[in-house]
Amino acid sequence: MSLDYRPEYDDIEEAKSPNTSVAAVAVKNADASVYKIIHGYLKQKNNSIIKVAANVARKAASNKLSRKTSDVFDSLIQKQQSKWGNNTGPLLSGISYCIASCSMILLNKVVLSSYNFNAGISLMLYQNLIGVIILMVLELFGVISTEKLTWKLIKVWIPVNLIFVGMLVTGMYSLKYINVAMVTILKNMTNILTAVGEIYIFRKGQNKKVWAALCLMVISAVCGGITDLSFHPVGYMWQLFNCFLTAGYSLTLRRVMDIAKQLTKSGSLNEVSMVLLNNALSIPFALILIVIFNEWQYAYEVEVIRDPMFWVFATASGLLGLAISFSSVWFLHRTGPTTYSLVGSLNKIPISVAGILLFNVPVSVENLFSIIFGLFAGIFFAKAKMS
Repeated sequence: MSLDYRPEYDDIEEAKSPNTSVAAVAVKNADASVYKIIHGYLKQKNNSIIKVAANVARKAASNKLSRKTSDVFDSLIQKQQSKWGNNTGPLLSGISYCIASCSMILLNKVVLSSYNFNAGISLMLYQNLIGVIILMVLELFGVISTEKLTWKLIKVWIPVNLIFVGMLVTGMYSLKYINVAMVTILKNMTNILTAVGEIYIFRKGQNKKVWAALCLMVISAVCGGITDLSFHPVGYMWQLFNCFLTAGYSLTLRRVMDIAKQLTKSGSLNEVSMVLLNNALSIPFALILIVIFNEWQYAYEVEVIRDPMFWVFATASGLLGLAISFSSVWFLHRTGPTTYSLVGSLNKIPISVAGILLFNVPVSVENLFSIIFGLFAGIFFAKAKMS
C-alpha cells in the first residue's frame, strides 16, 4: 500500500492522537487482529508477551503500514513499560527496606542486650567498616561502579553523614535500655517531626486525617511510656534524640541528593555511591567518638568479644546495615521523606511481635493495649497519606 494513499495517512494521524485508542485505529487495517492482541496484553500488563507481540506488529507495520505507525506503537509500548517500572519500584524498594529494618533492629538488640555489650559506637564502626570493605571488593571485581569521591562532594555530604552517625548511635543506645516493642512505638514520633519538616522545607502540607493519625501516635507513645514495665529514662532520652535525627536524616538526604548530583562528573549519583559515602565518612567520626567516650578500652577488655557467636551476630548486623543503607536510599529516591517514614511505621507490627516473643518482654494489659493502639495509629496514618 503506497504512502501516498490518503486513508492510511489519516489512520496514522488518528493513531498519534492522544484521544484515540490503538485498537480503534487498528480495526481499520488488515492487521487488526495483531493490534487487538497487543491491546489485550497491555491491559493484562504482561511485559514479556508484549515484547513478542511488538516484534510481530513491527513486521506487519513494515509491510502494511508506514514506519510512522510502527513508531507510534513503539512509543506506546515503551511508555507502558516505563509506567510499570515506576509502579513496582516503590513497592520493591519498600519491601526491601522493611525486611532489612526489621532484621537490623532485632540483631542489634541481640548484640547489645543479650550479650550485654555496652559499646554501641564501636558496633556501628564495625558494621560500617564491613559495608565499606564489601563495596570496595565489589567495585574491584567490576560488579558495581561508584562516583569518584571529590572534596566538593564530601563537603556537601558531611552534614548528612553527621546526622547518619548520630541516628545510628542513638538508635543503638535506645535499644540497649528499651524493649523492641516500645522502641517501635516511640519511633512514631519521627512521623510528626518529618511531616512538620516537609511543611517548612518542601512546602508540602498535610490533610486533616494525617494530623489526626499523628495525634493518635502521640497518645499511644505517651500511654506506652506510662504503662511500660521496663521503663528506663535514659533509654527514652536516647530514643527521643533518635526520632529527631531520623527525621532530619530523611529530610536532609532528600535535599542533598539533588545538590550532590551536580558535583559529580557524570551528573548523577547512584545508590551505591551514596551508601559508600555514608559508610566511609562515618568511620573517622566514629573513631573520634570512641576516643572521646573511652570505648576502645572497654571493647578491648570486655569478655564477650571472645565469644565466636557474638561476632557472628555482629557481622550479620553489619551485612544488614549495608542492606538497609541501600534500601533506604533506594526507597527515598523512589518516594519521599514522609512515605519513607510511614512505611517505617507499618513495619513496626512484625518487629513488635517478634521483639516481645523473642526477648520474653514483660508486658501488662495496659502496655499491650498501648502498643496495639500505636500500631493501628500507624496503619491509619498510612491510609490517610494515601487518600
